[in-house]
Amino acid sequence: MSNARTPYVLALGGANMDIAATAAHVLTPGESIPGRVRHAPGGVARNVAENLARLGHAVRLISAVGDDLLGQSLLQGTGRAGVDVSNCLVLPGHASSSYVSLHGVDGEMALAVNDMEILHALSPERLAPRVMMVQEAQALVLDCNLSEAALAWVFAQPRQGPVFADAVSSIKAQRLRPWLAQLHTLKLNRAEAQVLCGMEVASLEQAHAAAAWFIQQGVQVLALSMGEQGVCWHSARGERGLQAAIQVDTVNASGAGDALLAALVHAHLAGWPLVQAMSFANACAALTMQSESANHAGLSVVAVRALLAAKSGA
Repeated sequence: MSNARTPYVLALGGANMDIAATAAHVLTPGESIPGRVRHAPGGVARNVAENLARLGHAVRLISAVGDDLLGQSLLQGTGRAGVDVSNCLVLPGHASSSYVSLHGVDGEMALAVNDMEILHALSPERLAPRVMMVQEAQALVLDCNLSEAALAWVFAQPRQGPVFADAVSSIKAQRLRPWLAQLHTLKLNRAEAQVLCGMEVASLEQAHAAAAWFIQQGVQVLALSMGEQGVCWHSARGERGLQAAIQVDTVNASGAGDALLAALVHAHLAGWPLVQAMSFANACAALTMQSESANHAGLSVVAVRALLAAKSGA
């Protein structure tokens, strides 16, 4: 656990139990398909926090869980991964968040349903006792599972570190619209980008146009996932590029974006050039896609570098 004098990254947002079903055959609407069902800790902010801990950082998580078995399991599992969960709220009478996803035989998510009502309890009033933690973090990671009121409270605070944000979904992404100019790094996919910028993002050319729009709004670094094409990225310094996806045997793609964002936080704190950061982040995502859960238990700087070395020599 980190102490008050140790530099730390603060992740604030969703923590939920992932219940992932992967079909053994082609998904057919209306049919019961044989497959596997797995339970593991999840949630964007929580996933990013765990990834950062595995990359060697002191990380604190602020989220909310119920006083139920799922909540106990979430906190215990996250703590074992090296994340300080002592500032998470445990709320009696509330159900802990859960995220149920259905994946095809290729590991790609076909559909998901989330029950994250408890996160509305992360109100400014409940966050206020943790204000110094927000202000003193060397970097702050937010996800759009937070309510508009909670996001407004966070962005109203003076902060020492930059803000990294994940849009989470096309529905929740709009909560970030008033705060784009305060973001250092924003990670999103095509659907989320389209909702925020109002532009179609189907082709690579359109992705670059959309990324440029976000930079014009004040975002310092924009990472736009283009699926199998890779990640389109732009920076306020005029840098831009496409980081091609690393080809791996995908087991579960649900945590790849969270790993990518964690790696970008890691690279920023290490002072790496953006080109190097994107390459490392892409490898973190690829490694995570080979895990059954949203976090790869073997994630480390050494493991990521080994993957990059193996792919460069292939």
